[in-house]
Amino acid sequence: MKLINWQILLALILVALSTVLYVVHFAIFRDSHHIFIYMLGDIAFIPVEVLLVTLVIHQLLSRREKRAMLQKMNMVIGAFFTEVGTELLKSLSEFDSHVDTIRTRLVPTGNWSDQRFRDASGAIKSHKGAIECTREDLARLHSFLGEKGDFVLRLLENPNLLEHDAFTDLLWAVSHLAEELAYRKNLRELPDTDRAHLISDVERAYKLLIAEWLDYMKHLKDNYPYLYSLAVRTNPFDPEARPEVT
Repeated sequence: MKLINWQILLALILVALSTVLYVVHFAIFRDSHHIFIYMLGDIAFIPVEVLLVTLVIHQLLSRREKRAMLQKMNMVIGAFFTEVGTELLKSLSEFDSHVDTIRTRLVPTGNWSDQRFRDASGAIKSHKGAIECTREDLARLHSFLGEKGDFVLRLLENPNLLEHDAFTDLLWAVSHLAEELAYRKNLRELPDTDRAHLISDVERAYKLLIAEWLDYMKHLKDNYPYLYSLAVRTNPFDPEARPEVT
């Protein structure tokens, strides 16, 4: 309310100031014809000015702001994969008994085209993984996610992710899986029904993680070839991947 009152007051002051200046002009030159000619000309230019400001300048500023936001968002996604995502994806892929059906489609190289990435994305969407986790596997997963839980929660607080629903869904899925595991007192003595429930949570996180990882790989290839090179050499789906350059 205070902001609105301040804006109204400013508008009244500006209109009053303009009126005073017109009165002064008329008092000095006694030429109302000249005043109305320029007044009408200025008023006639207002629609053009609105067009330039709202449709041209505003659009340019919005695009620039969006590019800056996407840049920050991809930095956050990069931090996630460096800290959590790549290692988590490697672990979850080992639980997938059908991973060999898509493994060869998920080993990008420096020569990959946009079409190869689209083909890989299609393979991911049609892939029906078969997650098989032992109780010991779940215990190790709990230990890993327990160490990274605070990091994932801090990412969820980042306002730059508001425009990226898919990645936010991934963070929620990973966070939920970590919570589910944390609530179990003894993961090595779970009943089969509860283990099946946890496997469904693992599968949800796994599917979202693969899709986001592939999108992130394409982003690196298009924008940061040196980071893409490292990501290729640490590919969680490539059993031959080594960080060392050979």
